[in-house]
Order: sequence, then C-alpha cells, then structure tokens
Amino acid sequence: MRITYTRLSYREREEISRGLGSGRSFSDIAKRLGRSTSTVVRDVARNGGRRIYRGFLAESRARRQAKARKRGKRKLDRLPSLRAYVMRKLALAWSPEQIAVMLRREYPRDACMRISPEAIYQYIYVLPRGELKRTLIHALRQERGWRRKQGHRTERRGKIADMLSIEERPRDVATRSVPGHWEGDLLEGKRRRSAIGTLVERTTRFTLLVPLKKKDVASVRKAYARALQTLPKHLTRSLTYDQGKEMSEHRQFSIDTGIIVYFAHPASPWERGTNENTNGLIRQFFPRGTDFKMVSAQELKRVQDLLNTRPRKVLNFEVPHVAFNRLVALDS
Repeated sequence: MRITYTRLSYREREEISRGLGSGRSFSDIAKRLGRSTSTVVRDVARNGGRRIYRGFLAESRARRQAKARKRGKRKLDRLPSLRAYVMRKLALAWSPEQIAVMLRREYPRDACMRISPEAIYQYIYVLPRGELKRTLIHALRQERGWRRKQGHRTERRGKIADMLSIEERPRDVATRSVPGHWEGDLLEGKRRRSAIGTLVERTTRFTLLVPLKKKDVASVRKAYARALQTLPKHLTRSLTYDQGKEMSEHRQFSIDTGIIVYFAHPASPWERGTNENTNGLIRQFFPRGTDFKMVSAQELKRVQDLLNTRPRKVLNFEVPHVAFNRLVALDS
C-alpha cells in the first residue's frame, strides 16, 4: 500500500514547540502526533534546533518555501509564448475561462499552449503589488462588493399606457428558437444624469451600445430606432424591455421600426436575463459612477466590438459577431 505524506500543519508545529519546551523526547512528540520520529527531527533541525525552534516561525518559513516552489513551477513563468497569449487576451477583457477554451481550439496539438482558468487567476493574484497586477486585475470581471437585499420591492413607477405584457410574447422568443428578438435597458451613469442604451439579441448575444445625448423619452426612442434600423428586418422582430418611463413612446417606436415591444413585470430582472448579464459585462468597461457624457461614440463602438468579438461560453465559445453575421447571410 502506498503511503501519502502530508506536510506538517501549523497545529502540529505548535505541538512540537510545546513538547520541546516540556523537555519531551523527539520520539514521544512524534508518537503523540502520529508521525515518524524522523519527520519531527528534520523539521526541528531545519528551524534552529531544539533550543530555538518555535512553531509559528517554522510554519512561516515552510509557507515561504512553498510559495517559492510554486512560483518556480508556474506554467506562465516557464512558457513565454503562452504568457504572451494570455496577456494579450486579458487586455481584450477575455475571462480566464474564455482564454483556456480558445487555447485548446487554436492550438489543438500543442500541449505547451494549455492552461486552466484557475492557473490564470492564481498567476494574477500572486503577483507582487504593482502596476502589472493592478492592470491584470482590472481586466478581470468586476464582482460587486455587496449584494442588494433580496425580497419583494414595491414598484413605484407609474404604468406605461397600452403595454404588451411579456406574457403575450410568442413562445419561440422564450425558447430562442427564432433569432431577431432583443432585450433592452438603460445603463445609467454618475448620479443618473447620463446614460447609454444597451440592446442584446437573445439568440446570438450580439450587443449594441447606443449613445444618448439625453434620457428623455423622445431621445431614447429615436436613438433605439436608429440603431435597430441599420439591421436586416428578419433580425429585428421584437424588443423586451423593463417598465422604465423612457420607453413610454413604445407605440411610436413600433410604427417607426415595425418592432413589437413587450414589457417585463415590475422588479423582475430575470425576465430580461440576457440583457442583465450583458450589462454586467459592460460595467467592466464603464463602472458605476461613469459620466457617459464624457464617453465618445468611438469609445462606445470600441467596447461594443470587444464584447462582440470575444468567445462566449453560452454560445459554446463562439463569437457573437460571427454567430450574428451567419444569420445575416442566411437571408442574403
């Protein structure tokens, strides 16, 4: 039977320290720990001997050595070509999981171009403090440091006239079996004084970022119409929106574009889950407190292109731009 050795724990080293202080022999201490005598003798010898040995100092030294060994074994330290690929994709705001999957696809026969998502995270977080570490952490998805209390929230907004409820939406929208159905929302900026529109196609996750000079209903309606009218008719069938007042002119929007607007229930973001998830991705580039009045249309287009040209797990790591263009070509 193969015996697996495990390193001494902090608790065991403290027990060794107390045993030495009490004058017990190495063999007696080892017996109490269920360890071999040689294991105890070696650890004491490595850390100054019987008179100097302290459990805390021995544990600290062991951890430093373990970290040093780990750094020397890190794949990204040993393989410059792999490290360059990972850094390049992090700069494009790809997640570690996206990077790991695409490495396997782009280098199917190169074992050196392989790494797990966890190894990428570990590499970033064990870096010493500095500009490189800050830059790489900023490239990762930003997680909220807090979570809004869950539970029922009272809807205080007034009703929008002549709304079509999400319950009236055709079944094929929910199943994503037919493309051309979109979800939309406003992403608000600093003190809610500025915003951009976000539109996401449910099947391909293709995303449009819509510049808004103002947040009033007419400005939002016209901006959304301009954005969606640039697309093929068969890929603009419906829009699912929350009950924000900016969509009050939904009837005129439908007349202008031929796109039917369905409204989700109040305080039910999961009914527009694709859009909510996309807004989270966009916040990676435009965190809360961003003044969208200071963000140019060119910058919005750059971020839109980054979102649409990186692989998505939900699409089996296909790129939204490719998936959407394939649908465009089908009707050509």
